[in-house]
Amino acid sequence: MPPVVLALRRLPQPRLTGLGAGLFAAAVMLALGFLDRLLLDGSPVVYGLLFLPVSALTALWVRTADLVTAPIGVPIAFAVGVVPIAGGTGGFGGQAMAVVTALAVHAGWLYGGTLVAGLIASVRKVREMGRRQHLARSSGSGTAGQAKAAGTTRAEGRSGVSGPAAAAPSVAGEAPGGRGGPGGATARRRPVV
Repeated sequence: MPPVVLALRRLPQPRLTGLGAGLFAAAVMLALGFLDRLLLDGSPVVYGLLFLPVSALTALWVRTADLVTAPIGVPIAFAVGVVPIAGGTGGFGGQAMAVVTALAVHAGWLYGGTLVAGLIASVRKVREMGRRQHLARSSGSGTAGQAKAAGTTRAEGRSGVSGPAAAAPSVAGEAPGGRGGPGGATARRRPVV
């Protein structure tokens, strides 16, 4: 096995919810933004380069059921983390204008990280769908074959009734296999005024 694969298997395998993945990415990017401002005077290239692995980790660590949130959460995390390195002055308006400008100027990093998260999430989703399809094929073939061999359908097997009554769905308050009360009579309902 290649050493890269072995190194990746040693990484932790947490499964974050969609909200947890977004909070993870936002917290890490905010911390990286403050560190970048403190150590490198707010270098946007370093910040953008650090955004790419955070995007990849977010897409790798999110639960399979929440995969769609990875490409949504990482751009928000980028915007949260760019606040310390934006360099705005003059109060809230100046800071907001600096953040918008930084997002526009560094959109390449933003798109790149979103693309990384989207590709990883898509590959994980396709693999999960293939795995489910394989499991359904391997477990589903035995059940249908046994029912055909017994000569009954699922509905007949459950209720003991055969024919059209077995296929008809039952409504609450009805006898199984038919409509209405005894003898199959259906009461007429009056319209509600």
